[in-house]
Amino acid sequence: MSSYGPSQADVTSFKALKDAPDSSKYPHASRWYKHISSYESEFSTLPGDPSKAYTTYGPEKSEVTLNPKDAPATAEEDDDDVDLFGSDDEEDIEAAKVREENLAAYKKKKEGKTKPAAKSIVTLDVKPWDDETDMKQLEANLRSIEMDGLTWGGGKLVPVGFGIKKLQVNLVVEDEKVSIDDLQAKIEEDEDHVQSTDVVAMQKL
Repeated sequence: MSSYGPSQADVTSFKALKDAPDSSKYPHASRWYKHISSYESEFSTLPGDPSKAYTTYGPEKSEVTLNPKDAPATAEEDDDDVDLFGSDDEEDIEAAKVREENLAAYKKKKEGKTKPAAKSIVTLDVKPWDDETDMKQLEANLRSIEMDGLTWGGGKLVPVGFGIKKLQVNLVVEDEKVSIDDLQAKIEEDEDHVQSTDVVAMQKL
């Protein structure tokens, strides 16, 4: 350990080990241990001071620091403290500020746009009481109904049977403004002409 040949330094270190080093983990130490064990019968004749503890042997000065935080700062590390081009933190703060400003501008622009109203096209069946019901008057009364968000479309008479015809009419409604149930109730208030109403079809525009 302290010279090229075996010495008391090797003997002392050898005796300090309880077991042979694991060759898979410490191949060099295992090879040294086997080499020194071959001199076991000559331990007392090997050069050196056998009275020294094994801890006194080893390199005079170690360049390895056991605890990295205790290591002295190197010139390279000292250079890290010199900020030649500005701090990354400052750049991050500036970038975040720009991002927030852009986001605020986008939200303001988005809020300024009017969202188009959701609409539906509906087909209604309006059934009369009998074949003697005045269908022209029924349709006129129906179309006289006005509601914000309601637009009447085309209509036609569809035969039901026994000479009776129902009115099938199309209309467009703004979903948030017009309730189909309320509209049907208004149409059915014409009790002289209307027996009932049914929604045949409804589709979002």
